[in-house]
Amino acid sequence: MSENSTSKKARGSALIPFLVFIAVYLGAGIILDAAGVEMAFYQFPSPVAALIGIIVAFIIFKGSIDEKFTIFARGCGNENILTMCFIYLFAGAFATVAKSMGGVDATVNLGLSIIPAEYMTAGMFIISAFIAVATGTSVGTISAVGPIAVATADKAGLSLPLIIAAVIGGAMFGDNLSVISDTTIAATKTQGVEMKDKFRINFLIALPAAILTLIVLLIIGKPEQAVAITDLSFNIIKVVPYVVVLVLALAGLNVFVTLGAGTVLAGIIGMVYNDFSFLGFTQNIYSGFTGMIEIFLLSLMIGGLSEMCSHYGGILWMLNKIKGFVKGKKSAQIGISALVSLCDAATANNTIAIIIAGQPSKEICETYEVDPRKSASLLDIWSCVFQGLLPYSAQVLIACGLTAGLVSPTELLPLMWYQYALAAFTIIAMFVPFADGVIRKHPWNFKTWSAEKDK
Repeated sequence: MSENSTSKKARGSALIPFLVFIAVYLGAGIILDAAGVEMAFYQFPSPVAALIGIIVAFIIFKGSIDEKFTIFARGCGNENILTMCFIYLFAGAFATVAKSMGGVDATVNLGLSIIPAEYMTAGMFIISAFIAVATGTSVGTISAVGPIAVATADKAGLSLPLIIAAVIGGAMFGDNLSVISDTTIAATKTQGVEMKDKFRINFLIALPAAILTLIVLLIIGKPEQAVAITDLSFNIIKVVPYVVVLVLALAGLNVFVTLGAGTVLAGIIGMVYNDFSFLGFTQNIYSGFTGMIEIFLLSLMIGGLSEMCSHYGGILWMLNKIKGFVKGKKSAQIGISALVSLCDAATANNTIAIIIAGQPSKEICETYEVDPRKSASLLDIWSCVFQGLLPYSAQVLIACGLTAGLVSPTELLPLMWYQYALAAFTIIAMFVPFADGVIRKHPWNFKTWSAEKDK
């Protein structure tokens, strides 16, 4: 947030452009869907909806056009936004090249020859969760697992929206708990607590949510209709790029290195097996780039729009409203949860949401003596809940983008079982502190801002 006088004034009206974007984006899809239009939520391009919100921002905010564009461009050029955009491009390239050389079909046939189709949806949730815990990135996990999930659903007659929702849920579970995740680091650092203590509380809330999700997926994740799978032949060599991507991801390599290595390896195998020429390889890479252009543009625009709304006091207005609602320990926890949730809805970036909400949340903890280890857990959990539900979040957009328009973000909303289960167990944990064992054993000393140790 800028330090100038403009940004210091809290203004609820500064959120109007963002609300306009959401209203246009979701409203157009709802209206077209009610009219029976196929793929209704893809008929009105999302970057155009974002552009309408941006135009409203330029109209209602004070200052010259040049000043407002500087603020907008600063948001577009945010490191997190640009990093996400280039992950989109790399993910698109890897998915397209691997598919063109037959890697997806080979991987799916291998999986179906080992795991029965009725367990594959739950299996995708587990695989995504495991990779995300190891790598700390939900977007990277979705990029690696998403193409396999899409092809598996088609081959086995599984519900494509459900298996995509399962992948997102697993990715958010891992991102929320991983010790190397940006969200975990941001949550613990802003609250001044040990990562291991936050993990203990977080894990006891997230684990029952994950178990419940698995049970649901095992029950409802069976094929929609019986599909006779007669050909499960595969070339094991063509599975190698996916194995390499997963291994490199688990080893903690940078997501660009991971996806880049997978793309090059898939390209080499494709050329060796004459699936395409070198020129075909480069064309597939570019095709993967262009397939992600809508998500790329939307992310840039949302980054710029969020910066404008924040600069002109929209985020500060939300912070003040939430802090005014807090009266005691329980309402303080609700306030912290609402604060980070609204920040995530406004920025569509869970790490940024935690950073924005972190200091006010710490102040709430000091005032109402809420254990900051619980606060850190709430910040991470609720940012991940909303990040996995927002139809314009990076995770949801990239997952839907990998389906080539077959699944819209709003189709996923009723199927996000993990996010809903996590939200439910977190709310219960506020009033029935079943996950607070470490808090009871080592109470927090608010004077020294540290946990009391065993005597």
